[in-house]
Amino acid sequence: MGEISDSWNKGDAYERYVGRWSRLVAHEFLDWLNPPPSLRWLDVGCGTGALTAAIWEKCQPGELIGIDPSEGFLTNARTRLDGHATFHVANALDIPLPGSAVDVVVSGLVLNFVPDTTRGLAEMRRTSVAGGTIAAYVWDYADKMELMRYFWDAAVELDSAVRELDEDVRFPLCHPDALELAFRDAKLSAIRVRPIDIATRFLDFDDYWAPFLGGQGSAPTYAMSLDEASRNKLRDRIRQRLPTESDGSIALIARAWAIQGRVGGPN
Repeated sequence: MGEISDSWNKGDAYERYVGRWSRLVAHEFLDWLNPPPSLRWLDVGCGTGALTAAIWEKCQPGELIGIDPSEGFLTNARTRLDGHATFHVANALDIPLPGSAVDVVVSGLVLNFVPDTTRGLAEMRRTSVAGGTIAAYVWDYADKMELMRYFWDAAVELDSAVRELDEDVRFPLCHPDALELAFRDAKLSAIRVRPIDIATRFLDFDDYWAPFLGGQGSAPTYAMSLDEASRNKLRDRIRQRLPTESDGSIALIARAWAIQGRVGGPN
């Protein structure tokens, strides 16, 4: 089975796939952090600005900065924030800020894509003040990110070699124990981990399936790598498995694992 790379550059397609659900997670995540107003915030891997916008709406930031390697995503983010945040094309391994520049560093649905987690967390520590907060959330690919779980379970039934492409296999960081260990290794203190569950309700099967045709992310990239007959076979297998209600709607759960820690203090 050849490698399927993760394509993340088309903001509109990303929004239809997981962006709309990420916004719901972002609000619960910020409620959990419960920060005071007027803090300086950095959103690492801000993408189309779902978390950044939630920070602006809920947290009364004194300063708000987002970084992402995709200019296409940042175009969406700049439109969404309308001048309320500053954005830079950059990645987690080389954050273009001086040391102790912000009070809170957050990252939504990105930490598992950072090629060197240790270095990425070290950069987040560097940009944070002593006593600052570093926090993140990632999808629970192994279990309750159900829109992806149904996809991959059906794909593996049809071709067992596909298992190696499943985010659950590719991203072991997306388990609570692994997340906590990464934060401990980064010498963060007062670490807390919790699940955030949100309802993902689709109007009908087309509402569920169409985002997989947008080519953004592992599952959509795999779907679009198939010939039409194979893709239709996968589509029909997923349709058979999904819990569809009498009105045609589909009610699933999307779980994210959230984590926070403090810079400094006893580990």
